[in-house]
Amino acid sequence: MIDILHRIGVVAPLDDVYQAVATPEGLAGWWTTDTTGKSEMGERLAFRFGDHGGFDMEVLELDPSGRVRWRVTDGPEEWIGTEVDWRLDQRDEYTIVQFKHEGWREPVEFMHHCSTKWATYLMSLKELVETGRGKPAPDDVQISDWH
Repeated sequence: MIDILHRIGVVAPLDDVYQAVATPEGLAGWWTTDTTGKSEMGERLAFRFGDHGGFDMEVLELDPSGRVRWRVTDGPEEWIGTEVDWRLDQRDEYTIVQFKHEGWREPVEFMHHCSTKWATYLMSLKELVETGRGKPAPDDVQISDWH
């Protein structure tokens, strides 16, 4: 199995970053405006990207002290069964975000695309928490024909 790994520092309290990655309202502020569902253990969150489809995630873990984890239950074949893991750690004025999209079966071209897109969305998360305004889809950075 292969994983996508990223790390960013956000100048904000851990609770603010947690709310941005653990709630539909927070997620809609930096990932995609079309975010629905319940952020509760065992519930599902749905993320849609217009004509480009989307993903459904089962909430596996919600820990306000710094952990959020989901399992992809629907979406592109390459994503189904993978897990998205957020670990947050307060270090002085920074909240360190360690992000992992784990369990890819092979490093296909789409995985490379998704790794770059995750990086752009993590920068959108940073902008949202630090400034109050992110760049969620459909206003996200376009990087290729997959958007």
